[in-house]
Amino acid sequence: MILELDCGNSFIKWRVIPSAGGAPVTEGVAAQVAELVCDLISRCTGRISRCRLVSVRSDIETKAIVGVLSEALKVDVAEVRPAERVASVVNGYRDHRRLGLDRWLALVAAHELCGGACLVIDLGTAITVDFVASDGKHLGGYIAPGMALLRNQLLAHARRIQYNAAGAELALTDISPGKSTAEAVERGCLIMVRSYVASQISNAGGQLGGSFAAYVTGGDAVLVADLPSVTCVPDLVFRGLAIACP
Repeated sequence: MILELDCGNSFIKWRVIPSAGGAPVTEGVAAQVAELVCDLISRCTGRISRCRLVSVRSDIETKAIVGVLSEALKVDVAEVRPAERVASVVNGYRDHRRLGLDRWLALVAAHELCGGACLVIDLGTAITVDFVASDGKHLGGYIAPGMALLRNQLLAHARRIQYNAAGAELALTDISPGKSTAEAVERGCLIMVRSYVASQISNAGGQLGGSFAAYVTGGDAVLVADLPSVTCVPDLVFRGLAIACP
C-alpha cells in the first residue's frame, strides 16, 4: 500500500491507497506527525510499502516529518521538489522554486484531468487561483485570504466582535442579512469568498478563452461547489502527487 501526505500550513492530510491504485483504504487529518502515526497503527492493517509527500512547511519541519515516518514505517519517503515542468505542465513563475508545491500539484492534476485549459482554485487557509493554458503553460495566478483568515482578522482587530464556533456554524445556514454579530461576520466573509471565486471564473474567460474547465479543491471547497460550471475535486493535490512521484 502507498501512504500519501499533504502537509499544509495547519494540518497534515493523509490517505492510504492500494499499490495498484483505486479508492483510499483509509484517510484522515492530523495536527502532528505523531498523531498521524498513531492513526495509521490503529486503522491500517496492511503493510505500507511506499510513501510520497508534498509539504509547504519549512525545510526543518518537513525533514522532521520525513524522519518520523521513515523510522516508524521503515520506508523511504519520496518528496515532491520544485520543477520547471511535470508531465505536460510548464511552471509559469519567474523563479519556479517559489511556486507553492501544493498549488503546483493541483494544477498539474487539473490539466491531466481535462487535457486542456483550466482554472484551479484551492480554498484552504489561503485561496489560491491558477490559470493553465490548453498547451499546459501555467499563466500565473492569485493568492487571497481564505474564510478562516478573513474571520480571524475581524475577531483579532475588532474587540467587540466575539462569538463561538457553534455560533459560526449556525450563522452559515443562509446568507440573508445577519441579525447577530456571528451571522453578520460569517455571512459577510462567505459572500466575499463566493464573490471572489465567481470573479475569477469570469476572469478566466479572458485569460484562457471561451472553453476551460474550472476545478475547486481544499477544505472550504464546499462553500463554492454550487457555483455554475465548477467541478469539485477534493483529492486534486493527491492526484498531482501521484503524477510527480509515480
